[in-house]
Amino acid sequence: MAEDSISASAKGATFMVLLQVGSRAITFALNQILLRFLSPKILGVAVYLELYIHSSLYFSRESLRIATQRRSDGVQAAVNISYLAIVAGLPVGALMTELLLRSNYPNVPYLTTSLRISQLTAVIELLSEPAFVAVQQNMLYKTRAAAEATAVIVKTFVTAGLVFWAQGQGQELGVLPFAAGELAYSTSLTIVYLTQTAPVARLKGFSLFPKWVQTSTRQYAFSLLSKPLLYLSASLYLQTAIKWALTEGDKLLVGFFATLEDQGIYAVSANYGGLIARMLFRPVEDSSRNLFAKLCSDTKSKSDSDDEKTATKHNNGNVKQASTILRDILRIYSIASLITFAVGPTAAPLLLQVVAGNKWTDSGAGEVLATYCYCIPLLAINGVSEAFVSATASPAELQRQSFWMGAFTVGFGLSAFVFLRVLEMGAQGLVLANCVNMALRIVFNLSFATHFFERQGVEFKLRDILPNLYAGGATAVVPSLLARTQGLLGRYGILGDLVRVGAIGAVFAAFT
Repeated sequence: MAEDSISASAKGATFMVLLQVGSRAITFALNQILLRFLSPKILGVAVYLELYIHSSLYFSRESLRIATQRRSDGVQAAVNISYLAIVAGLPVGALMTELLLRSNYPNVPYLTTSLRISQLTAVIELLSEPAFVAVQQNMLYKTRAAAEATAVIVKTFVTAGLVFWAQGQGQELGVLPFAAGELAYSTSLTIVYLTQTAPVARLKGFSLFPKWVQTSTRQYAFSLLSKPLLYLSASLYLQTAIKWALTEGDKLLVGFFATLEDQGIYAVSANYGGLIARMLFRPVEDSSRNLFAKLCSDTKSKSDSDDEKTATKHNNGNVKQASTILRDILRIYSIASLITFAVGPTAAPLLLQVVAGNKWTDSGAGEVLATYCYCIPLLAINGVSEAFVSATASPAELQRQSFWMGAFTVGFGLSAFVFLRVLEMGAQGLVLANCVNMALRIVFNLSFATHFFERQGVEFKLRDILPNLYAGGATAVVPSLLARTQGLLGRYGILGDLVRVGAIGAVFAAFT
């Protein structure tokens, strides 16, 4: 069973990465053309729409998603409880829309219309939630990858098409193309999920609609909703709310401290910097959370014929596998971090100039993107370590995590104040505040993992995930070498600089 889960997770993560890379390559090319038609102000306002949609979805479904991944009461139980996300989405979306409309929001064309479209977008995407949890329960990663890749491509074509049409017609649509793109994303995502999952439901005997659960116990409310899942979801809600503040805090702070133009610059840098995170790290995080939950769940009650000694031995073996998997992923990430730290800050502004043009490079986005290179490895390490915590922590431990995450929120806010207001570092300061935020969360996550494995009698040493000293020393030398060789191929322009940086980076990567 454990081997099957590991194999399915590995194949699923690989397939999701490949599909993400393919779909992102298409959207990346279109977005580069799109950037040449957009101003930083419009792109900054688009951040508002994205934040609104993500926040509405997050508060409606996140705790339910984590609960169904942590506890398996059967596919039908997960499908039944997922309908609470749809019910919650209506008042959550309406409340957030009214708050935004009554606030001092930016005066750009079609913003009110775009907000109403975004409200509908969130509801449509929530309709896919029953199919999503069924996909997760059955580890149908190909279906998820196909749905998300299709939705991303459709979204990009709709957004770009409207922008190009407006330019040709001399029309000013403001952020309306972004709202239409988000609506196209949610609609296509829901259609693919439902059409792909319906045949699986018929084959495996569960329904994508709420269905009575035949049980002789009192574990279900109204014979529909699993009480353990309800209680777990409720205990997770506060924690997910704090996590939202930490995850989306950068957008909130940049909206408070920065101008719309600065917000647009930060959005471009964060989107480019987060491209690797979305393509590579997110699929690994999602599949590993499911895998850790299965490997580290209590297996003593797995079979009535197993005696306690056999079940304990089986459980210990699964926990050892979880320890090995977590250690290996973190070690790969730590080695990749050295390469990013050494080469990224030099390569990032050059690549931005190629793909986005001088307008964005001259705006300061290149320097912000260079700073963001220090945040990318922290995002990766935090993602997988936090996936382990959310998959294995008890309700009491989750409450303790909520307390610490609240403390991290304060730390994030203070560091943002220092970088943005005291040191006046602008968007670069916001990136550094994010680095502080990620570092604090990583310390907590790794501390939790270490104590978890200690309680299980399984070895997990943090020094095993660290690169060797020689690689660390070389990381400190490479930036100096890149600076000293600047201009070596200057007569070839930016192409020469890219070849120079790429060659030094390749040699360093081979050494590492």
